[in-house]
Amino acid sequence: MKPMSEKHLAILRRHMVELVEIQMDSMSDELGKNALDERVAAALRDVPRHLFVPAQLAALAYEDTPLPIGFDKTISQPFVAALMIDLLAPQPDESVLEVGTGLGYQAAVLARLARRVWSVEIVEEFASAAESRLQQLGLTNVAIRVGDGSRGWPEHAPFDKILVTAAARQVPTLLVEQLSAGGCLVIPIGPAEAQQLTVVRKHLAGRIDAREVLRVRFTRLETGQ
Repeated sequence: MKPMSEKHLAILRRHMVELVEIQMDSMSDELGKNALDERVAAALRDVPRHLFVPAQLAALAYEDTPLPIGFDKTISQPFVAALMIDLLAPQPDESVLEVGTGLGYQAAVLARLARRVWSVEIVEEFASAAESRLQQLGLTNVAIRVGDGSRGWPEHAPFDKILVTAAARQVPTLLVEQLSAGGCLVIPIGPAEAQQLTVVRKHLAGRIDAREVLRVRFTRLETGQ
């Protein structure tokens, strides 16, 4: 069997987004909205997800399932990745911090939605691989560094939005401090068996509130401690 063409892969991407949109609609009561933002949907249709998984799993890249990427980590299933970005609602003039680059898929999507993306990855091999993939796509508005993502990237703070792709028992204080007033942070919170995808908002007056959206299961946020 010959490998799939770019035309075939584009069809699979469109199908992936259609499935995400169906799930958004079917879970509208839990999510508080029934449609995927069109800018997010367009970015998902544009980013070649098969380039951000191990080559031997490329044929599975557009199925709605998490996939292993090495070091006991996974790339999130497309629905969860899309939902997190949709909840984050990055805008064209905004600066976004991503904690947990992985192989760079969500950074690539965010790069199409925000002015600048700063991404921190604790696994050096992931950071290097992600940089290569992003360069391959010509995405020049993403910067990656190796380090403890729970500490953020203070040199480039404050951030309008922060996306955390691994679970913590509570929101890291340093990330809240680096969030702009009026900004929001999306993060899985809780122990391994009972995490909740949570949207944290920092109001202009400094008040912090949090809304639990959906039960999820992520790997733990690694720190340098």
